[in-house]
Amino acid sequence: MAAVQRTGSQRRRAENRNGYYVQGNTVRKLDVTREIRQEPQRKISNRTRKNRDKARHMSAGYVFFLSVALVVTGFVLVNYIGLQSDITHSVENISRLEKELNDLKLANDEEYSRITSSVDLEEIKRIAIQELGMQYAEEGQIISFASESNDYVKQMEDIPN
Repeated sequence: MAAVQRTGSQRRRAENRNGYYVQGNTVRKLDVTREIRQEPQRKISNRTRKNRDKARHMSAGYVFFLSVALVVTGFVLVNYIGLQSDITHSVENISRLEKELNDLKLANDEEYSRITSSVDLEEIKRIAIQELGMQYAEEGQIISFASESNDYVKQMEDIPN
């Protein structure tokens, strides 16, 4: 770009106004505070000024409303935190009880395995036949009948021969 050509008087006025000499296409502003101070203040209408004054002051009713809202909000938050604490405690209690249940099931299964492994079926058979006089059923002694349910059967009278 071409440099701005000014006459001597124009150059002096530009120097006095800006405080520096401008040559070329870049303009540097060293002191912008003077321009900010020289900006004219806008006129504010009376209505705008009154609205701003009203906005700066709070009425007693509004302060009371805000206080009540603050107290209610605090009460709700304290109850919410209490409920969260109760839920956390319940979850911890449930997990503790589940662990206890699993431990008891494991102990029960181990005890059952120990008992079943300690039973000697041959010894039971020997005691039943030799000491108690029991015998295996023969061919004609077994009677089959149809049952309506899969439960056990109670004998109400003697079985015929």
